[in-house]
Order: sequence, then structure tokens, then C-alpha cells
Amino acid sequence: MQKYFFKSFYYILGLFIVAIGVTFSVKSNLGVSPLNSIPYILSLILEIEQGVAITLIFSLFILGQIIILRKEFKLYNLFQLVGASLFGYFVFITNYIFSFTPSENYTIRLVYLIFSIICIGIGISLYLKANFIPLPAEGIVLAIKHKTVFEFHKIKISFDFISVVIAILLSLIFLDKIQGVREGTILAVLFVGKVVGITNRITSKN
Repeated sequence: MQKYFFKSFYYILGLFIVAIGVTFSVKSNLGVSPLNSIPYILSLILEIEQGVAITLIFSLFILGQIIILRKEFKLYNLFQLVGASLFGYFVFITNYIFSFTPSENYTIRLVYLIFSIICIGIGISLYLKANFIPLPAEGIVLAIKHKTVFEFHKIKISFDFISVVIAILLSLIFLDKIQGVREGTILAVLFVGKVVGITNRITSKN
């Protein structure tokens, strides 16, 4: 029972830390995180709350897992929708908690961005280490990992890059200009996966 409690604690804590990272990526005004790039653009297109957009996109990620894994997809993986809904709620909460006006100082915004990247990387590592049902975004990366020989953090970087490209295309098609994707988004593509890899190596020694 104690082991289950601590696993649940790390899972929830990890999700919440990722949500903080997503919120600060928006506050940085240097581009949203790759994890949030498509949901952010969708929220602008459909004029819906960001947490709702996250839940919708994550549902599509589960569909992607079914296509990749086919018969190897386990029905319990559908519980990822619960994790996605919980994460969407956490994003709503963290947006409310950190509702301050974004700074116009580029250095401060860069600090927000770095903090965001670290939070997202550590949060992902924590909730995956709990070995519960992953978020759909990581679930589809794990599905690809299962079918290939590549390491998780390397697939994560590629997946983030593709997500950003899709977000740019959606933005250009429906909003007539690129929104939400800037230099911070590219930095997140390059470094979130690395933070996950570093955190995994550190925690595996404990």
C-alpha cells in the first residue's frame, strides 16, 4: 500500500510539474512548449480553453498508439484519457495560479523559458518513473520506442519537432500567421528530451 501511495504521489507530482512548465512556456512569450504547441494553436482556432484543447489532442495521440501497436495495444491504455483530463485540469489550475502579466524584459522571459524546459523534462521523468499509465504524448513515444531500437529521449525530440511543424502549418492555414511558435519552442524541442534523459540517469542511480 505504501509503495502504491508513493507511486501515485510521484505520478501526480510529475503531471503537476509538467503543467507548471507548460504555463511558464506561455508566460515567457518566447513560444509555447512542443508538448503544448498543437493544443495551444487549436485553442486559438476553436476559441476554447487550453485544457480542453489538450484533452482533445491527447485523445488523437491515443488513436495514434492504436494504429502503431495494433493488436499489442492494451485496453488499459485507454485510461490515458484519465491522465490527459487530469493534466488538462492541472494546466487550468496553474494558469490560474500564475496569472501574472508576462514580463517585457527579454532576460526575464528567457529565465521563464529555461524554468519551463526544466519543469517539463523533470515532470515527464517523474511520472514515467511511477510506471503508471503515461500521458498520451509520451504514450505514443513509448509505442514508437516499442517498435524501434531508438532510445526514449531521442524519439521524444523527433516527436516534439513534428508537433511543432504541425502547429506551424495549422497556424498559417487557420490564423494566417505563425502564433505560439518562436525561438523558445525550438529550444524546448532540443532540450526537453535531454532533461528527461539526464533526470532518468540521475534517478536510476537512486
